[in-house]
Amino acid sequence: MSNNMITPSDFFNPDTQVAHLGLIACPGAEELTNLIDVHLRRWAKEVGIEKDTFIIESACPRFQSGDAKGLVKESVRGDDIFIVVDPGNYSVTYNLFGVENHMSPDDHFANLKRLIQAVAGRAHRMTVIMPSLYGGRQHRRVARESLDCGSCKAWACRTSSPLMLTIPGL
Repeated sequence: MSNNMITPSDFFNPDTQVAHLGLIACPGAEELTNLIDVHLRRWAKEVGIEKDTFIIESACPRFQSGDAKGLVKESVRGDDIFIVVDPGNYSVTYNLFGVENHMSPDDHFANLKRLIQAVAGRAHRMTVIMPSLYGGRQHRRVARESLDCGSCKAWACRTSSPLMLTIPGL
């Protein structure tokens, strides 16, 4: 059996590295993004690269009307961007007309789309990382209903994010 393990020196090899790496956390995925950042910083340090963080500051603020926008607060021009989103995190809340609302998977997906649009055309490449696939429980039509999982993947492919990673077992 071949050893397909990637070592830190392989990962941060300047001869094969195409672009700088950046992580963007959608609201509710900050903890997972921080864990990924810790591992990347440890790997970078092993090969002599001192980096404070790979995380790019971002936000999805909401307006009083309930609409929101995606903001990426640093330049991502030419970078390989990994956007981390957790559509199953119901603990994230926002205030709408004085009422605290919990974010649904649809809200998380809308934030993902906002952040993809904020970096589209600027980043060298984008990859979406999500612990569970949005709408993944729905695999076939029973009546006149939407297939959110399939439309999510199709939308991501049309908007320059053809790489979507799901993490099984989380």
